[in-house]
Amino acid sequence: MGLEKTTRMNYLFDFYQELLTPKQRSYMSLYYLDDHSLGEIAEEYKITRQAVYDNIRRTEAMLEEYEEKLELFEKFQRRQQLVSTFEKQPFTDENVQKFLDELKEWD
Repeated sequence: MGLEKTTRMNYLFDFYQELLTPKQRSYMSLYYLDDHSLGEIAEEYKITRQAVYDNIRRTEAMLEEYEEKLELFEKFQRRQQLVSTFEKQPFTDENVQKFLDELKEWD
């Protein structure tokens, strides 16, 4: 699994975990945050590795659907990029207004 996917899933999990069931939260937390293997999770829950894999894949798909509809992660990334850009620019009324206008467009 690539670092980019892991990072994305960690962010999506942070934003949307309250929309998941306790079991989904637990599997995702163990797999992505605690770096447990499918086998370790399966052993802890007394189920098959395939059941853990299926649950994690379904949950990943759900997180992607939530993001597609709500765009919390995308907006977070855009805000981070805007802040970074703003910090590199001189502090002028014109630049401040430009950034405020861009922020207003997002919502």
